[in-house]
Amino acid sequence: FCEMIKSIIIINSHGKPRLVKFYGDESVSERQRIVNEIYSLISRRTDYVCNFLESSGTSLEKDTKVVYRHYATLYFIFWVDGSESELGILDLIQVLVETLDRSFENVCELDLIFNSDKVHYIIDEMVMGGMVLETSMSEICRTVGEMNKLEQAKK
Repeated sequence: FCEMIKSIIIINSHGKPRLVKFYGDESVSERQRIVNEIYSLISRRTDYVCNFLESSGTSLEKDTKVVYRHYATLYFIFWVDGSESELGILDLIQVLVETLDRSFENVCELDLIFNSDKVHYIIDEMVMGGMVLETSMSEICRTVGEMNKLEQAKK
């Protein structure tokens, strides 16, 4: 069994990770190296090239891909198994960004910093153990809304 999604990374334009979620058993130093390498690969690319890279020619695990979207000051990056569909992952990134936008009303970098638990919850609704669970934005927003109601009831 091999997870399809190896990592979800949200990083700002200056290379500061804002969310890093790995689904494998890489060590902390290995994870830092991967995040740094992925950032160095995509930050040099213009906005006019395709949004995915093959792992060949890099020190990333063989037969993997980096699929990303650049929105304002943030890169939303999925490091995936080589058999994963690039367009499917781009759709998943779009669902993630739109769900975050709905949850935070125009999500910005500070929302990710100060509400990291909610961001992790949203991602966990979409992906668990590297496998995609849910792609329906309305379903994800519904469960996030239920979580918010529970949190309000606790207060």
